[in-house]
Amino acid sequence: MKTRVAVISIILENTVHVEEVNAILHTYGSYIIGRMGLPYRAKGVHIICVAVDAPEDIISTIAGKLGRLDGVASKTAYSHVITEK
Repeated sequence: MKTRVAVISIILENTVHVEEVNAILHTYGSYIIGRMGLPYRAKGVHIICVAVDAPEDIISTIAGKLGRLDGVASKTAYSHVITEK
């Protein structure tokens, strides 16, 4: 199985979906290297960065599920390093 290191950036504009975001990330927890969250209270948004090492289809699935939630935006940046697991 080939994997890539990537960062999924998430912006929550609606805290109603916090539990759903956490559930999605928990489901794919075995691929997560680390996670950092920043509440930006002055603007009413929460910023989360998740570093993953996973197959490309898994990374796309995570970002897609997150991005389909109302008030949640996600973007992914991929490394050029592809490894065999």
